[in-house]
Amino acid sequence: MNNLQKEHKWLKAGLLNQMYWYHMFFGLVYWTYAQFNRSDSLMYFLSYKHYRNWFDAFEPGTLFIEWVNYPFAKWFGFNYDMMMFFSTWVGFWGFVYFYCFMKENLRFNPKFEGWDAITIFMFLPNMHFWTASLGKGAYIFAGLAFLTYGLSWPGKRIFLMILGGFICYMIRPHILFAVLIGMGVGFILGREKVPMYQKYLAAAAGIVISILVYDKLLIYLGFDPNNVMQSFEEETELNAQRLQSAGSAVDMTSYSLPMKLFTFWFRPLFVDSPNALGLVVSMENALYIYMFSKIFKKSFIDYIRIAPAMVKMSAVVFVSISISMTFVMSNLGIIIRQKSQIMYYMLFVIVAFMDWEKTNRIKKRAEIYNRIVERERREREEVAVGIVGSGE
Repeated sequence: MNNLQKEHKWLKAGLLNQMYWYHMFFGLVYWTYAQFNRSDSLMYFLSYKHYRNWFDAFEPGTLFIEWVNYPFAKWFGFNYDMMMFFSTWVGFWGFVYFYCFMKENLRFNPKFEGWDAITIFMFLPNMHFWTASLGKGAYIFAGLAFLTYGLSWPGKRIFLMILGGFICYMIRPHILFAVLIGMGVGFILGREKVPMYQKYLAAAAGIVISILVYDKLLIYLGFDPNNVMQSFEEETELNAQRLQSAGSAVDMTSYSLPMKLFTFWFRPLFVDSPNALGLVVSMENALYIYMFSKIFKKSFIDYIRIAPAMVKMSAVVFVSISISMTFVMSNLGIIIRQKSQIMYYMLFVIVAFMDWEKTNRIKKRAEIYNRIVERERREREEVAVGIVGSGE
């Protein structure tokens, strides 16, 4: 934290310390929840007993969490409780680096009813609940934060980019793929003055990476590289049936794409909240709806056209992952958990737009003020000339 404060003089260490204890409280909440309900965290912890050596679990996907768990449980003697709160600590650093990413890419502090909007975003309860336990949620969230923060200044943050990219690839390769595509689009179309040859190099690198990982990514997702559309439809239908049978089902198969996206982003609402947790999430979703309403303006299209690379990257990542997830998600519990990984990307786009609007308002006020000052100056000069003329 001290190192971050040396790099960012505006960093509020007191706020981040409060966020630490807030997040650890949600670690305690999840730990308590896991004592009375079925939780995958226990399976992840006990998995070390099934492996002869550490690298038996070194594979992308669920096994990666078991690989992370192995040395702590096997060699250092961590028990279940210790491993849970270690994972909570990992999730906390995701909030730290998303906070730094948003703050350093904004000129002002966007306000929500007089309160600092980014501070509110950092304390949303659903975001903390699903990133505070031994599981994929805490690690993918931290990985995305490291990667995103690193990409905003690649030359100085190579280690964080590599670490974040590694974590994302090992847990969800398709999400890393979406982030890299988003960064390529943002880099090429962003308003930053980048030499044309660099843009072409970035585009070429993106094409090469796409070709190299295409088959492996499809196989990981369970699709047939030789018949993508048919296997995609079959896998989507199978996942929908599996998730619907898990409870809190939402039959999204007949929904249009806009309705699927609305369900993924904003449900459950108060009318379909399944339990107390659903009511808390509904309040959070109401905030999301309010924030989304901020961009339904013609000026938002103008802004996106000239937006910086990081804004365009965030928009591409959010939209692409949202669309892909809507075809396989049909259970509110899974939707609540999965969307927590990407909502900060869209919230960043929204506050960046609000930041741009405020900048424009200040510029217009400055222009009006300068015109008034200039007009008064000319009037004084004309009066002075008139006085001199009458004296002559």
